[in-house]
Amino acid sequence: HVQLVESGGGSVQTGGSLTLFCKASGHATSSHCMGWVRQAPGQEREGVAAIDTGDGSTYYLNSVEGRFTISHDNAKNTLYLQMNCLKPEDTAIYYCAAGGSCTSSVTNDIHYWGQGTQVTVST
Repeated sequence: HVQLVESGGGSVQTGGSLTLFCKASGHATSSHCMGWVRQAPGQEREGVAAIDTGDGSTYYLNSVEGRFTISHDNAKNTLYLQMNCLKPEDTAIYYCAAGGSCTSSVTNDIHYWGQGTQVTVST
């Protein structure tokens, strides 16, 4: 059964905004760290942002700091990623991830992945 279900994403022009959503269910709801990981064509996956679901600490990749905001609603078991001032280099498939701990923008010991959602930023 599906533990993480993503929604949001799409296509915007440079400078636009998008919000990603990730609804957790089952065991994924007890994860200590949740985050967003992206993969651009021909590139390695990279952690974009992560949040400690216990104390709310947030962590960001340097290139998105100040533009992206990660948040988590414990009552709704939903993870969010608000993305502003989008750039073409933000184009990638974005995955929601649930894991054991957060280190910088990386979600460690990932137990569950979302299905991925495409974000495309055009010039």
